[in-house]
Amino acid sequence: MIVWVASFPRSGNTFLRIVLHRLYGVRTSTVYDVDGVAERLGKDLIGFTDRPGSLSEMRATDELHFVKTHRQRDADVDEDDRAICLVRDGRDALVSWARQASEEDPNIYRAELRSKILRVSAVGTGSWGTNVLSWLRPSAPHRVVLRYEDLIRDPHAAVAPIIATVAPALGLRSGAAIPSLDELRGHDDLFFRRGRTGSHQDELPIELHQLFWSRVDNQTAMDLLGYPKPDDDEAWKL
Repeated sequence: MIVWVASFPRSGNTFLRIVLHRLYGVRTSTVYDVDGVAERLGKDLIGFTDRPGSLSEMRATDELHFVKTHRQRDADVDEDDRAICLVRDGRDALVSWARQASEEDPNIYRAELRSKILRVSAVGTGSWGTNVLSWLRPSAPHRVVLRYEDLIRDPHAAVAPIIATVAPALGLRSGAAIPSLDELRGHDDLFFRRGRTGSHQDELPIELHQLFWSRVDNQTAMDLLGYPKPDDDEAWKL
């Protein structure tokens, strides 16, 4: 049985994997051939495990297999597969992804951000809006939405009802503890950056804010998730 741990990049997927590992002993594989995050941060911290077989083989067993993906919901995902759909304000996710892509040269941050806002692809990660909509539409009780804001505010309270839905047989580990942001920054303070909501407010330039909202897929996904579009008088303060 497969449980997808799905999100657009930089939406808290790594922290969620850590939380699942610490609270429930869950180890996650990925849909990719190489887990770059586990290689960078350490497999034990993330709770990484190699895929034990093909997706179809994993799906056919009674054992739970948690699989990370940043891809849109595609042909690899069976309609009956369970999923944790982790979502974050698209502006914050894009800002964070562009910062990560420009770690070695901060001067290319704006170019990276523009490129990521303009992504168009029917396969792979795609744009923020199309990625989110692919997992949330049509809605299904076995594809459960988890908000980044809730995850970072109270990880245990946010994750417990999700697990009760997608993997009710899992039990909480005795003495489980979740590392703080400061502890995680001790591992890698570039990867674990601000760990907050609203980071776009001082990192998203005016013209790129406008570009983000110019995309219909972003507008639709933001509206679906309840993130308000700024009023005209307040929208472009940066």
